[in-house]
Amino acid sequence: MRRRRLGLSAWAILGLAALGVPRVVAHDLRLAGPAVNALLVFVPIAVWAAVVLWRRVPNPFLTLLAVGAVHGVLLGVTHQLLWDASFGGEPPRLGGTLAGALSPAAEGLLLRGFALLSSLATGLGTGAAVGAAAWVISRIVPGFRPHPRD
Repeated sequence: MRRRRLGLSAWAILGLAALGVPRVVAHDLRLAGPAVNALLVFVPIAVWAAVVLWRRVPNPFLTLLAVGAVHGVLLGVTHQLLWDASFGGEPPRLGGTLAGALSPAAEGLLLRGFALLSSLATGLGTGAAVGAAAWVISRIVPGFRPHPRD
């Protein structure tokens, strides 16, 4: 049912979403300069769009929203796994009037929770934006229109 609605298997959706993980690793570990980072940002989302257009999925927006959701989960999990390495032993702290208001454990949990939510929002937003663009292209370019329903 889901494959018919999304036009891709769960494995394909996971694979597309995973294309963004190298950028997260490169960013968190400061392994890439601006040019490589730009490639790691834009090549995966171009592949997302190309695959859904080439496969002529029923609804590119919905399919890429699903890819974005999975990407957000992978993004969040990867950031959590690389948290200590990313901050070099100096994790972020609450500032201003909230500085010292919570125990270090509670503060860390709160900040990690917000980072996870931010990752999920980023994945969904990226999926929605690329999905909207692919949906428009699929309606404008005859060769990319979804397959007629059986």
